[in-house]
Amino acid sequence: MHWGYWETTCLILVPGVLLASWIDYKARKVPNWLNAALAASGLAAQFFYNGTEGLAAGGLGLLVGFGVLIVPWAMHGMGAGDVKLMAAIGVWFGPWMTLVAFCVGGVIGGIVAVIMILSSGRLWNAMANIQIILIKVSNTKTAFSEFGGARTFGNSSQLLPYGVPLTAGSLIILCGQCMGWWTL
Repeated sequence: MHWGYWETTCLILVPGVLLASWIDYKARKVPNWLNAALAASGLAAQFFYNGTEGLAAGGLGLLVGFGVLIVPWAMHGMGAGDVKLMAAIGVWFGPWMTLVAFCVGGVIGGIVAVIMILSSGRLWNAMANIQIILIKVSNTKTAFSEFGGARTFGNSSQLLPYGVPLTAGSLIILCGQCMGWWTL
């Protein structure tokens, strides 16, 4: 068997994102040291296996991973650790695969959020919170303020540790890549 880039990705990224997901679930925070280690090791692997083209792909993946979540973070909708986790995943995946993993993770996150709302009996609270979020995004003065931010809802909502669905989406896409279901 030829040991290549995707085998190395599975060896390093999979345990890394699973650890990040577990920490996010338990502590509602993804540590900077873990995100930095994943990003740095990804850049090293990209360069080792793919040269400067890999380094460029890793850099673009980092930008895509960062870019898809920076606005929700700036609007106080999620933590910075989730943004940095997606950026670190992006280093390993490159731009296109990062975008697809983010979309799959977003769908998973939406499904998990609906399950959390329905199972906790907080449907009416969630609907009221959605109204507040709609007011928040409809006005430039409130869009990037703490008004209607994720942590301002108190007991009327449950915070979703977004590293968990991001990890799930990323692992699904990585599995598909390694199994040859598609080439992204």
